[in-house]
Amino acid sequence: MAAFFNSKELYRVAMEMERNGLAYYTGIAKNADDEQAGAIFDYLASSEKRHLKTFRKLWGNASKKKPPESYKGEYRQYVRALIKDSVFPSPASAKSRAVRSGPGTALRTGIKAEKDSILFYTEMLDLVEPPDKKAVNRILAEEKRHLRRLMEYKQSGCI
Repeated sequence: MAAFFNSKELYRVAMEMERNGLAYYTGIAKNADDEQAGAIFDYLASSEKRHLKTFRKLWGNASKKKPPESYKGEYRQYVRALIKDSVFPSPASAKSRAVRSGPGTALRTGIKAEKDSILFYTEMLDLVEPPDKKAVNRILAEEKRHLRRLMEYKQSGCI
C-alpha cells in the first residue's frame, strides 16, 4: 500500500464507513420494537446504501494522484486518525453492536456515527479532485440532515 492517500483510497475508506453504517442501521431497524424507531433506522440504512453506491462510482473513476503533503505520509496519518476510533470499525462489529443496542443507545450511537461521518467527509473535500467535490458535498449535506433528524428525535424523547 502506498504511503499516501489518493482519491481512490479515500473512496475505499468511505465505502467501508458506509458498509459499517448500513450493517448497524439495518440491524437496529430489524430489531426495533417501536415502529417509529424502525422507520427511522430503515431510512438511515437506505441512505447508507445510496452513499455506498455513489462512492463506488467515484472510486471507479478516481485517479491515483498524490495529494500535496508537508511530509511523507501526512495524509495517511491524518485520515487514519479520523477513522481509527470511529463508531463502527467493521461491519461485524456494527452488527454485533446493533444486536446489543436498545433504541436509546442506538440513537446515541447513530448521532456519534453521523458526527464522525461529517468530520471525515468535510476533511475529504480537501483531498478529492474538483469534479468529485459535488458528490462528496451532497453526501455531506445528507449526513448533516441525518444528524439533525436524530437530534430532533432525541430532543423529542420519542425514542
